[in-house]
Amino acid sequence: MDPARLEAVTWRNRALLLFDRVAMPVAVCDVYGAVLLANPAMAAECGTTPGRLRGRDVLELFRPREATQVERIAEALRLRHRSRYQVSVRWRAPDGAERQGELTADPVSDTVEDTPALLVMLRADGRREPPGRTDGRRRPSTASPVAEEARVSPTEARVLELLAGGATTARAARETGLTVDGVTYHLRRLSARWHAANRTELVARAYALGVLRPGVWPPEAAGAR
Repeated sequence: MDPARLEAVTWRNRALLLFDRVAMPVAVCDVYGAVLLANPAMAAECGTTPGRLRGRDVLELFRPREATQVERIAEALRLRHRSRYQVSVRWRAPDGAERQGELTADPVSDTVEDTPALLVMLRADGRREPPGRTDGRRRPSTASPVAEEARVSPTEARVLELLAGGATTARAARETGLTVDGVTYHLRRLSARWHAANRTELVARAYALGVLRPGVWPPEAAGAR
């Protein structure tokens, strides 16, 4: 392999590594909206894996609230305009709740003449609709905000147990069968959700929210029994 091509491959691999570690949900789509590449954060919003998102229509995964927004973007892309486009969207989270937020799409290509791909980023607002409510009106929920905030997946609960017991990221990866990057990804998601500045604060929040059972050693998730 010639040096120029080798350097290009090296930088592509570095870019993909960075892409996977970004905490914000991000995807690369073709000009028609089909997903070419998605990071773990984007896949998590859809309750699946990055590979299973490939080929899916991003506007089927995240439903536009106004069809006219999409029509304007399609026309702008047809004219090869290079603006940043924003679409208000709704989608169903893996737990069944209705969520809403904003998709931002930036056309990207090597040259101005090339047909652009779309770098798509998702910004979710903090509100969730209870399962079954799809008309945009909020239904009173019997769950308290703390109970909603304390919901974690079995994998997240196990990572928190290990972290509270003093495990390193490498040991947590061995115990859970994840990669080191996979453990780090879950910790970053939990830290962002609970606004924890470091791992000590993350563990403290887990106990405060009742995710970890107090007075038990080794640490145990509240729903483990």
